[in-house]
Amino acid sequence: MTHNEERTHWIKEGVIGLGVGVLYGVTNVCIGHPFDTLKTKMQAEAGFEKTNMVQTFVKTLKQQGLKGLYRGCIPPLWGSGIYRSAQFAVFEALYTQQDNRIGKYELPGTGGLQLRVLTAGACASTVRAIIETPLEYAKVRGQTSQKWQLSKVYTGFGVTWCRTMGLMCTFFILVDSGRRHFPEHFKRPLLGPFLTSGIAATLAWWIVWPLEYMKCQVQCDYGRKVSVVQRMRNVIRERGGFFALYRGLMPGTIRSFLANGTSMVVMVTAQRKVSEWGLRGN
Repeated sequence: MTHNEERTHWIKEGVIGLGVGVLYGVTNVCIGHPFDTLKTKMQAEAGFEKTNMVQTFVKTLKQQGLKGLYRGCIPPLWGSGIYRSAQFAVFEALYTQQDNRIGKYELPGTGGLQLRVLTAGACASTVRAIIETPLEYAKVRGQTSQKWQLSKVYTGFGVTWCRTMGLMCTFFILVDSGRRHFPEHFKRPLLGPFLTSGIAATLAWWIVWPLEYMKCQVQCDYGRKVSVVQRMRNVIRERGGFFALYRGLMPGTIRSFLANGTSMVVMVTAQRKVSEWGLRGN
């Protein structure tokens, strides 16, 4: 679904997805981590509760230097390659495996969206959340200058899973829709996959942003230890209403658009090379 190459056996597609997903993940972190650091500080570090993106950037540079923007980058640098490769491997394998009447059932009122996009997306999201939660925990603790404990690496798994399910299912739906309805655009080198993935990922992040905000607070032990729902209520009540849940959205949006757009260009190029080198065996 994330490429237009002629498909081979579903297991082989999963293996290929595993390989090219590593490239997607590493590229994503290299480009996006500084913006992610700004977002995390704005959402979950004491002393940054009222700073905007520019103020957070300046304050971080003054206190920690340029390296402060890359604090906590090691876990996601190798971890992102793992969980993103796993998510694409699971999705591509299951999407290809469900090449049957049930999997190809088009959901009414969706413009041709097939059931297998949702089922494969849900499974891929779950696998990602299982792998990602410990890595996210270590990352945000590093970004906020806190130590992490091995016994607590699955802190925030519930909210991470909910966030990831909404994020990735939306992403796969939008990419699939873009690929089907605008095939010539998707096939355009560089700009096509860049805009398709950048826009799809950014819209998906906007939808689940309040859950991302709560995940950061839970994993950083920010404030009182209450339920996620109560945390959301507290933010809405104490920080100016519903849109307070979208704090950190600007650096998050920049990170998502640039990092996911560039990463998709890298992955689509790798998929094309796999076909050109005859590794699909078609």
